[in-house]
Amino acid sequence: MDKVINLVKPYYDKVLHITYENKKVSSYFELVEQKSGVNRGFIIAGFFVILAIYLIFGYAAQLVCNVIAFVYPAYASVKALESHRKDDDTRWLTYWVVFALFSTAEFFTDILLSWFPFYWLAKCVFLIWCFLPVPWNGSTFIYSRLVRPYFLKNQKQIDATMSNVKDSLDEVATKAPKFINYEASNISD
Repeated sequence: MDKVINLVKPYYDKVLHITYENKKVSSYFELVEQKSGVNRGFIIAGFFVILAIYLIFGYAAQLVCNVIAFVYPAYASVKALESHRKDDDTRWLTYWVVFALFSTAEFFTDILLSWFPFYWLAKCVFLIWCFLPVPWNGSTFIYSRLVRPYFLKNQKQIDATMSNVKDSLDEVATKAPKFINYEASNISD
């Protein structure tokens, strides 16, 4: 248990620091602290406990989990695109590759996994691990250990398949307007 506390404490302290640093956020917390008599540290911890319980038992747990896994990474990705540094672009592109891989795998397993009581909490924790700004970041770990080796080993086959898919889509895009015009003329006759 001490290991978990030591792992979470720096992030808890960072969130707590933000509540004092940002004047607007701090004023809201001061108001809540005055009205409730509860320290903001306990309010933050309580929020995360309630969120975890909600992800286990809540009605829209899937939506909450997906919003958590999408909103902050999307925001951080836009900020990374607008910065002049390459490392943040790479970091967020790696997250989205892992997110896409996970989402694709989840599509096929969701019907079974969503019945497990802790599924949405586990998924949320997994995806948060994938976007945390830490050296042991989940998306970097998964990309370097699974995705990259598989891609490098099978790059020629993947490139050939993608080329075939592109050619097929180009053919459909070329023929679609002719087909639509032909069908539209048949309807009007």
